[in-house]
Amino acid sequence: MVVMGRIVGAQGILGWVKVQTFTEYLDGLLDYDEWYLGNDKQPWRKVEVLEANVHGKILVAKLPGIIDRTAAEQCKGLLVAVHRDSLPKHEEGDYYWSDLIGMQVVNLADEPLGIVDTLLETGANDVLSVRDTNGKEILIPFIKSVIQQVSVDDKVIRVDWFADYS
Repeated sequence: MVVMGRIVGAQGILGWVKVQTFTEYLDGLLDYDEWYLGNDKQPWRKVEVLEANVHGKILVAKLPGIIDRTAAEQCKGLLVAVHRDSLPKHEEGDYYWSDLIGMQVVNLADEPLGIVDTLLETGANDVLSVRDTNGKEILIPFIKSVIQQVSVDDKVIRVDWFADYS
């Protein structure tokens, strides 16, 4: 499975959930009728997406069995995944944004900067949100001059960046 997003809260009172996507485009998850929900604390389960759409800068979805706001709030923190086999094939050396989540980020001096938490779209360029061992967020522009190497197999991103850059 490939993690494509995270449920971040409830939307309204009828059981809709808000989903922060890890896809390149906000509507990327709309291509999939079945999602898998789970995380390291809850087992993965397959759900059929009843309805989903873009609402502002977030995706909202109606999922079975979630009938009110309380039930939707209980889903907060669940990851949203799809089967890798259902994703379009890509060329050698390419990767999905979701592949970057959880990768170790190190700089050219081999100093570990942290783990990729999410990716942000800023309009000018995309940004890696990296959490260091203390939970501090480091924002790293996802541009060619900074991102030196992405190794999906080793789960490492090598960057021309230092922890004390602000």
